[in-house]
Amino acid sequence: MKKVIKASKKTPISKPKKVVLIIVVIICAGMLTYNAVTLIRWYIDGQNIAEEASEAEEVADTTEIDDEGEPFNAPDDKNSDYWYYIRLPFTNVDLSELKKINSDTVGFLNVAGTNINYPVVQAKDNKYYLTNSFQKKYNEAGWIFMDYRNNPSFSDQNTVIYGHGRLDTTMFGTLKNILSTGWVNNKDNYVIRYSSESENMLFQVFSVYTVPVESYYIRTSFGDSASYTKWLNTMIGRSQYNFGTTVNGGDKVLTLSTCNDTEDKRIVMHAKLIKKMSKT
Repeated sequence: MKKVIKASKKTPISKPKKVVLIIVVIICAGMLTYNAVTLIRWYIDGQNIAEEASEAEEVADTTEIDDEGEPFNAPDDKNSDYWYYIRLPFTNVDLSELKKINSDTVGFLNVAGTNINYPVVQAKDNKYYLTNSFQKKYNEAGWIFMDYRNNPSFSDQNTVIYGHGRLDTTMFGTLKNILSTGWVNNKDNYVIRYSSESENMLFQVFSVYTVPVESYYIRTSFGDSASYTKWLNTMIGRSQYNFGTTVNGGDKVLTLSTCNDTEDKRIVMHAKLIKKMSKT
């Protein structure tokens, strides 16, 4: 006698469960669409920024000038690396054509050992150039900008310049290089060149590090010499590498800041002015 096997009946999905399933599918599809759109927009922003950067570099009349310049706050120690770095040439940039494109242009920045070679702009706040390009077009890649509190003449004790740490290496995307042993092992990297409307300047790096978001390292001026000296010593103490560079209350500092891999940390570089030359 043959045994009859009855087909098992599938338990039907209840209506509430179907609704939940549909909602989950819609949410997942929405997230995938959002991520795809975000990636496309990020790519387009990067392409547009790269084009603007290339155009700006072409417009900028950039030359190297082997000029002794004017040593700034020279140390007494004749064995200091300071005396080596001040022999390096200036980068001279005629900003007039750049200012025709963007009147907010205040200088041109070049950081050794990175791709950073851009005009610097300054707005009335520190928000505008987070989402606007050099040509003042909306772009989430932003642009390289000086803190609105600073005087573009570098009369402040600490001048701060910001930029997004882009993964495509535009803007301050290569500032993270300063934390690598490859960058640190090349002493010729310890130099920042800056050309303003009135002067060419050379800065020597003395500190690099990461830090949680705070306002202390971006202070631009100090009420008294003791506060400034304390700030300088704190910045040196934070450095991941000992650059052997001495600083004191007579120094002018240039600070570069960008976001780390996460939004709650910053990559920071500090350098001191070592020589300058007037453009007039």
